Amino acid sequence: MTRFVRWYGSGPLHLLALLASFALTGYAVVRLFDTQPLRVAVWFVGAAVLHDLVLLPLYSLADLPARSVLRHRATGGPAVPWINHLRVPAFLSGLLLLVWFPLVLRLASPYTRDTGLSDDVYLGRWLAITGVLFAGSAVLFALRLRRVRRAARTRGTPPAPEPGATP
Repeated sequence: MTRFVRWYGSGPLHLLALLASFALTGYAVVRLFDTQPLRVAVWFVGAAVLHDLVLLPLYSLADLPARSVLRHRATGGPAVPWINHLRVPAFLSGLLLLVWFPLVLRLASPYTRDTGLSDDVYLGRWLAITGVLFAGSAVLFALRLRRVRRAARTRGTPPAPEPGATP
């Protein structure tokens, strides 16, 4: 078993899950190519080009403004990683917008006709969900910060400065 782990890099269960996911993906691709090969090919190429050439550089650079603004905070406080408390709600909000943008931006003209439902509520609901995501993340960050400060106070040691903060 150690020889397998040394050769593969993980356990056999990981390899089995990986093979099962490849099999499921292959099955889905074969089924989709049987019914709509051109649409699947266009979607795949478009998704790869859009993601790799447009979205990846954008969200790779997205936290630079946050880092530059928050880098100048006062030091001396306890070290709590904060950047993921911005990244996660922004990612989830962006993902919701990406999935539902025709309804959020009221671009889905046949939606009301096809379903009988109005698309007037999607923008407000998306904004509310985004607000709840960021508020929940802020509360979680505050709780983590409070716990670290309390632990530093009980130990009687000065809190460590934040990583990357300049004195």
